[in-house]
Amino acid sequence: MGEAPQDRRVPPLAPGRPLRRVARVVLLDPRDRVLLLHGHEPDDPADDWWFTPGGGVEGRETREQAAVRELAEETGITDVALGPVLWRRICSFPFAGRRWDQDEWYYLARTARTAEVAPGGAGLTELERRSVVGARWWTCRELAGTHETVYPTRLAGLLRRLLDEGPPATPEVLDTEIV
Repeated sequence: MGEAPQDRRVPPLAPGRPLRRVARVVLLDPRDRVLLLHGHEPDDPADDWWFTPGGGVEGRETREQAAVRELAEETGITDVALGPVLWRRICSFPFAGRRWDQDEWYYLARTARTAEVAPGGAGLTELERRSVVGARWWTCRELAGTHETVYPTRLAGLLRRLLDEGPPATPEVLDTEIV
């Protein structure tokens, strides 16, 4: 991708550049494990990370609708009870030869499903099919002990607090993350 070096020079969170509206899902199973997807740069599988399901708001849909749609498209899971917004964050990162600036809202959701999940299906975009390679249920202990990259970067502590104290009364604004 000859464009990547040029696109990576684009400053993160540049004034006047719109933020992509994103809905993410912190999906918990009955054992309080969180579902994360495993992704990588499309042309560099060694550049990888784990992240919560979710994606951009399309058209006139609400963030809640986007959260449920994205979860179904990325995991096939539709039997969820969508809860409140837990966290909000602004982030900026390079991916697939361009810079993405996002305003992300993280929704709590629960499912009765405990089986392993395979990402993919007809709902994935071509870019997602090239870059999302796995899914896994994680315990708090596993998240806290991993040396793998996980976004948001403080997810282990955030999840521990969520499980100990319950959802916050109002969404917590997380630190801006610029990669």
